[in-house]
Amino acid sequence: MRWLDMPPVWLAGFVAAAWLQSAHFDLGLSFGGAWAGLLAGILTGGGILLALLAITEMRRQNTTVIPHQTPSRLVQSGIFSRSRNPIYLGDVLILAGLVVWFDAVLSLPLIPVFLWLLEKRFVIPEEDRMRRTFRADWARYEQKVRRWM
Repeated sequence: MRWLDMPPVWLAGFVAAAWLQSAHFDLGLSFGGAWAGLLAGILTGGGILLALLAITEMRRQNTTVIPHQTPSRLVQSGIFSRSRNPIYLGDVLILAGLVVWFDAVLSLPLIPVFLWLLEKRFVIPEEDRMRRTFRADWARYEQKVRRWM
């Protein structure tokens, strides 16, 4: 069951909720206009790009991308020099983009709820493991690089 407690599974659940809301409970609300499609593409594409950049950098450093495992290295290069959590940030952008794409206006509150869930369920425990494992290196990195960007 541990494999179910992964960010992509949570993302899929939140995306499904937004899609269901847009399909069955739209209440006549709409983002409207061509700008919504453009914004949806920018958010979703940006989220995918962030996640791919982070995964590529972690693979290049020969460390794990699995959230419940402690990485063998503290990755501070590439996109990790700008954000400590680019994959999670990418997940949030993907959700935001799909909420706009689905025209799921009533699902907008899912975005901060998803961010909160990621932080409590994954980010804080991961940062605690990193703090214990990498000690002084983590302290310097944490001071230098923001959590989200």
